[in-house]
Amino acid sequence: MLIIGIPGKTLNDEDRVWLSSPQVSGVILFSRNCANRDQVVELIDDIRMERPDDPFLICVDQEGGPVQRFREGFSRLPALARLGELYERDARLAVALAEEHAWLMASEMRAIDIDLSFAPVADLACGNLALGPRAFHADPAITSELVQAYARGMHLAGMAVTLKHFPGHGSVVADTHFDAAIDPRTLAEMRRSDFIPFIDGIAAGAEAVMIAHVNYPEIDATAAGFSSIWIGDILRKEMGFNGIVIGDDIGMAAAEAMGGIPARIEAHLRAGCELILACSPAIVEQSVTATAHLPACPAARVESLRGAAAPTWEALEDNPKRDEAISRLAEFCPDPSSK
Repeated sequence: MLIIGIPGKTLNDEDRVWLSSPQVSGVILFSRNCANRDQVVELIDDIRMERPDDPFLICVDQEGGPVQRFREGFSRLPALARLGELYERDARLAVALAEEHAWLMASEMRAIDIDLSFAPVADLACGNLALGPRAFHADPAITSELVQAYARGMHLAGMAVTLKHFPGHGSVVADTHFDAAIDPRTLAEMRRSDFIPFIDGIAAGAEAVMIAHVNYPEIDATAAGFSSIWIGDILRKEMGFNGIVIGDDIGMAAAEAMGGIPARIEAHLRAGCELILACSPAIVEQSVTATAHLPACPAARVESLRGAAAPTWEALEDNPKRDEAISRLAEFCPDPSSK
């Protein structure tokens, strides 16, 4: 049920103890864990050796632009907003490049045995401080079309799709990493806007949805990730989503209203989250201890997010599709943040 962060570029003894817990279903890697491609491949191989006999996820946020955790030895990816800008000039090309961006990102991650990059951002680009250029566009229809194209590209590369951050993080300014976030809109308003990319992304086969630490008081008194209304009634019943629900990082400031780490985990699970991010190593020990008495996430649910068979890095480098994608993205979506 936990996806944990580890502190360094190699595993230490404490990391290995954490990884041995059945309640730990995966690891999320960050820039702190990656010096270059060779080093991070060794780290991934070492993690796999700790859990060889059951489904286990190795994850990352490799979105492009400002949120690209692996850089040295990997293709630099433009921020998703560059695709939204291109859509205004050439919609057809933008859709094609969204698929290529996704394929390139996911292919490189699968070639080093990363199961999941938590992507794409399906939020609207309406001024949220945490998102900025990470979101495609402010228009729900444009965002939806690009999200669907991105899902196709990820699936072509053998990676499951994670839509984030349901039910829509883009229209509230506060950054939930540092502050509580309150969105005063009604359910009817959200159905006309933020819901559209999520509904269409689910129809496109998204296997997972990540829930926002945003409070929508017109719908529920608690933030979405801790709300059975949002997860059970709206996402599951109304939208028909049967995939994996992932709670955003419990270390974020916006999650503190639920209490300490054990209370946050309990609230997530009670609301219907199946996987919970504990990204900071400082909170992993508490998280593992708090879940020790609970059943692990069912193996079949974890397995549903595992990456498909992938080519070696050498085979990927020999694939002309990769060179074409890199060239076309650089030509049509130049991005200063990816240099």
